[in-house]
Amino acid sequence: MSDALHKAEAAVREAETNTVDVAQIVAAVLATQQAAQQQPATVGQSPTQPFDTKKWLTIGGLGIAAGLVASLFAVAVAIGAVSVAILALVLRSIWQDVQTGRRK
Repeated sequence: MSDALHKAEAAVREAETNTVDVAQIVAAVLATQQAAQQQPATVGQSPTQPFDTKKWLTIGGLGIAAGLVASLFAVAVAIGAVSVAILALVLRSIWQDVQTGRRK
């Protein structure tokens, strides 16, 4: 009988341990649910802002103005480069004439 009594006592101890474990698990689940309910539902989402037309028109207008200035600057550089090339050709021609003795 003592063997059966020892088995019964062990079963009771295991049941008590399991009951304490289950109670701790239930308490943890309830605490987690309460913490989740206290947090706002829109965590990680930014509030949507209305579309600002004036801002985007200003950005577009400034972009266009900057593009026009850049294109005018590019045209000025191209005209300057052509002028330097023509000057170099004229000076080379004059130098060749001086070397050959046609001009004095």
